[in-house]
Amino acid sequence: MTSLLTPDRFAAAARAAGATAPDSVLAEVGTELINRWSEPQRFYHTVEHLAACLELVGDEPAVALAVWGHDAVYDPTAADNEERSAVLTAELLTECEVPVAVIEEVTRLIRLTAGHAVAPGDRNGALLADADLAILAAPWPDYVRYVAAVRAEYSHVPDDLWRIGRSTVLQSLLALPTLYHHTPALESPARTNLHRELSSLTPTPPPPR
Repeated sequence: MTSLLTPDRFAAAARAAGATAPDSVLAEVGTELINRWSEPQRFYHTVEHLAACLELVGDEPAVALAVWGHDAVYDPTAADNEERSAVLTAELLTECEVPVAVIEEVTRLIRLTAGHAVAPGDRNGALLADADLAILAAPWPDYVRYVAAVRAEYSHVPDDLWRIGRSTVLQSLLALPTLYHHTPALESPARTNLHRELSSLTPTPPPPR
């Protein structure tokens, strides 16, 4: 799947979204994005995740560009990666001469991934959120590998703080009224996985004496 992630693939999405910059500019931007997704601190948020999401969102240009940009900035020590990714992506798409209205939609979608709350009727938001969260419904062994990869990205965090932070993330996902909008069959397995992981992070109280 990662073999499909070439600058040409980014350029095709940018052209479909109305980009008018020369091919050389689109190639440079595509190369920069692929390089960012290949940074050494990434274990889950990699080109594999990018490729998987691109396969799931289909041909909607704004959503595809949002996928390219949604984790373009990924610093596990920071809390504003989505915002920084949105700003960077806007700058890069401006270089590509993508229409302003498309850039605004792309950056809106990227910011949406901070919490994955999708408003009714937001088709683009639903496409992106479903793709980004698809891993949550994976078979348990794959889900465990995903969690291990995310834990590796947060290796600087002590175990007790990891359990607290990860539990907060899981609870916020479980609090969403719907995780999946276009792929409702994923809802049940995803929630089962989330509850199972959350239980593993919650200490079992000792039996009464």
